[in-house]
This record gives sequence, C-alpha cells and structure tokens, in this order.
Amino acid sequence: MSDANSALITRFYQAFQRLDAEAMVACYSPDVVFSDPAFGTLRGKDAGDMWRMLTSRAKDFSLTFDSVRADERGGSAHWVATYLFSQTGRTVINDIRASFVVRDGLIVEHHDVFDFWRWSRQALGAPGVLLGWTPLLRDKVRQQALKGLRAFQGGR
Repeated sequence: MSDANSALITRFYQAFQRLDAEAMVACYSPDVVFSDPAFGTLRGKDAGDMWRMLTSRAKDFSLTFDSVRADERGGSAHWVATYLFSQTGRTVINDIRASFVVRDGLIVEHHDVFDFWRWSRQALGAPGVLLGWTPLLRDKVRQQALKGLRAFQGGR
C-alpha cells in the first residue's frame, strides 16, 4: 500500500509540473479536504477548482519535488514552486511541506505548510516585510484568494 500511495503522490506532483489540473484533481477524492496558509481550508470541488485556477494562471512557473514518503495511511512530500505572483509581478520561490491522507487509492486530505511571512515578503514586497507576520495580512490574503477562486468559479 505504501508503494501505491507513493506513486499517487508522485503522480500528483508530476501533473502539477505539467500544469495539468485535471490529472491533479483525479488524484483527489470528491470529498477531499485541502488546507494551506493562503487559502485556508477548502473542501471537495473548491479544492479542485483552486488547482484549476492556479494552473490556468501560472506564469514563469516551475516546480520541483522530493522526499516523497508514504505508508498505508498516506504520505508526505517536499516541493518548491517558483512563479510570478500576478498581483504584483514579483517572483516567488515557495518552499512547502505537504502531508496527505489516502483512502481507497485517492487523496482525502492534503495539507500544505509554508512560511507565510517569507512568502509575503517575496509576493508583496514592503507590505509583506512589514505586516507578513500579522494575522491581519494573512486574513487579507486569504480573503483575496477566496475572492479570486469564487470569481474563477463564476466565470467557468
């Protein structure tokens, strides 16, 4: 089972490298729970649509991943995404640790963890340096991310 879970996680990131959101979403259970510092917690279709939105808007994007580990319950990976943050035109190199819970051959939980202050300094410049450590900026970024997701979903 750990080999199958390792292959599933690898398949997810290989699809991400190709910006193939449909192949990424195919790795998810329909009731998946996703979380990260930027979007908060997303469930089901919202999680899939987040990947559809991000891959469709990706500019100057590259992704590496390593340290894929798995057992019978799930697994983990380390990945680094480099991309142009569209709102500011600034380059971001985001270093992320992911953990997964797998059931019946599909990802049912996916949690990404990264240093939000480091991300905000790169993505936002001075406001990120000054306020990136505060809940105020984190909440503002989350509101903007969810607003962008809802606009993307409404435009499809």
